[in-house]
Amino acid sequence: MPIFSVPESLRTWAEVDLSALRANLHFVRQRIGPTPSILAVVKANGYGHGARETVQALAGDKTLFGVANLHEAAEIKAVSDGSDVMLLGPCLPGERQAAVENDHIVTVSSAMEAKAFSQFGKIRINFKIDTGMGRVGCRKDAAISEFKSTLEISGIEIHSISTHLPSADEDTAFTTHQLHGFTKLTQTLRELAPNAKLHSLNSAGILTLPEFAGDIVRPGLMLYGCSPIAEFSNTLRPALTWKARIVLLKDLPAGAGVSYGRTYISSTPILTAVLPVGYADGYPRQASGQGCGVLINGKRCDLIGRVTMDQIIVDVTALPDVQVGDVVTLIGHDGNSAIDAQELATRSGTIAWDILTGIGRRVERFYSAAH
Repeated sequence: MPIFSVPESLRTWAEVDLSALRANLHFVRQRIGPTPSILAVVKANGYGHGARETVQALAGDKTLFGVANLHEAAEIKAVSDGSDVMLLGPCLPGERQAAVENDHIVTVSSAMEAKAFSQFGKIRINFKIDTGMGRVGCRKDAAISEFKSTLEISGIEIHSISTHLPSADEDTAFTTHQLHGFTKLTQTLRELAPNAKLHSLNSAGILTLPEFAGDIVRPGLMLYGCSPIAEFSNTLRPALTWKARIVLLKDLPAGAGVSYGRTYISSTPILTAVLPVGYADGYPRQASGQGCGVLINGKRCDLIGRVTMDQIIVDVTALPDVQVGDVVTLIGHDGNSAIDAQELATRSGTIAWDILTGIGRRVERFYSAAH
């Protein structure tokens, strides 16, 4: 296990094991074989893990990086060791010149959008087709004509042709049908642009339908050790552990209310611990009253009362030697016990992506070595 040197004065922090990121990237490679390139999705501060550190750990042969906006692209390009950066969503009109000048790969949904970039110089584009997501991308029935028109624009290079999977983690039958349709359509488009690369698989697609890997795959959540497909959870290594320290111990009598709204009333005398972390740090308020817990000295302790902006309260009555300053695990392993981001998400009525990307700025990150 990696060792992190964390100051005793720190109230809450995250430990990121960069070797876990590398191990998960290796699993992606095993899953898809040696040929496809990997577009590592590092938007939203590397899914809350730290974008710069994540990129430095993952940069290597045949690795591209995917981001959401120009700000992220600039941050990533500075540390990507020459790897290409793709803007996965549309650019605003005021962002197009900078995208061209910085040689990013941009995603477009139409010939008109591609032409708007071309006025600023040569640009590589990812031509996106909507095959069921209903978000970004050209409609399937217009794709061939739009693609032909795009090819006629001076200064445009087709880097890739892509689509997005809305239900790969929930509906394999629909996803398989979607991918067969995309494959058939792109056979025609590849006749027009033989060098264009094809990509469609996100993390769930990589896990369930790796035979559709194409030329590029786009792992996101799985790189960080969280599986969107339950059966693969034990094959990935979670990279992030979130911790805090107890700041106050307090005895409460039977009948005492805990936190806002007094939604929890103690039925017996209890010992509580106050933890200096709340929804302003990214711990979900929706976790209130949902059976969530934390780990202290290897034992699970229940979260009681409502999550507040800066603090949560847990029942530590069963811990004989608990002290102020003891380390608490919010996400991660402690001894033989574990709470992962998926459990916290499920109990909070949300998804692991939301939990990880929501961990805020007040939570300082510490990093292990990548190898």
